[in-house]
Amino acid sequence: MPYITKQDSKNFELYYEDFGTGQPIILIHGWPLSGKSWELQVPVLLELGYRVITYDRRGFGNSAPTLDGYDYNGLTADLHEIITQLELKNVILFGFSMGGGEVVRYLTNYGTENVDKIALISSIIPIVKQKEDNPDGVPEADLNEIMDNLKKDRVTFLETFHKNFYNYGLLSQTVSQAQLNYDWSIASCASPIATIKCAESWANTDFRPELQNVTVKTLIVHGDDDKVVPIATSGKQAAQGIPDNDFIVIEGAPHGLNVTHADKLNNVLVQFLTT
Repeated sequence: MPYITKQDSKNFELYYEDFGTGQPIILIHGWPLSGKSWELQVPVLLELGYRVITYDRRGFGNSAPTLDGYDYNGLTADLHEIITQLELKNVILFGFSMGGGEVVRYLTNYGTENVDKIALISSIIPIVKQKEDNPDGVPEADLNEIMDNLKKDRVTFLETFHKNFYNYGLLSQTVSQAQLNYDWSIASCASPIATIKCAESWANTDFRPELQNVTVKTLIVHGDDDKVVPIATSGKQAAQGIPDNDFIVIEGAPHGLNVTHADKLNNVLVQFLTT
């Protein structure tokens, strides 16, 4: 399997998959999954003639865990390592959920010279937490409850979380039980340290000051029924703060719209890449 060896405080390996030729697109997955979560998007992007690269965030999937490095500077340095070692040029970055943070922080820390365009999909950008100046955010008590559940009974919490990911319930079985089982199997096998520390990062990082650094063409896609990262605290604010963007709202879509509304999302991605 292909790995990037990261020279850190202690060497560790990042797993990636690299298919196709042409302009490179890097797909950055959400929490608490892995690069496998892009399964329904990869074939479409390959069919368009792009080189498509997925990777597992440190501590998730097949990438090695570390004790630290889960803040957005550390995670973005991992992304930069992949771009550097694979010698990628004129890169397109797609970030799903937590992955949107790596995309924006990459532009902040490394600039836009080697980035053609970006997409923020169900992204946490610019802020998750409710504050006095962000009343539509997720209440801190709810975020603290997530952290407590992760520390006390992570595997049980993850089972419930993925139902919320897809707005799955008795009257709205938006995905199959097999899909829920699949997601749980990926998330439950991630490093507990990585799972908790990454949750702290996406819950507590305020990217609003960094929106000014997003000067490349940007696609923002969000579901208006996202119960994990509500659209009012994320997609709508991102669209207001990023100058050159196409903001697409998918009606009735939950957080995990890359699965539940894959055809609609893929059509949006094709339109963005070909116009």
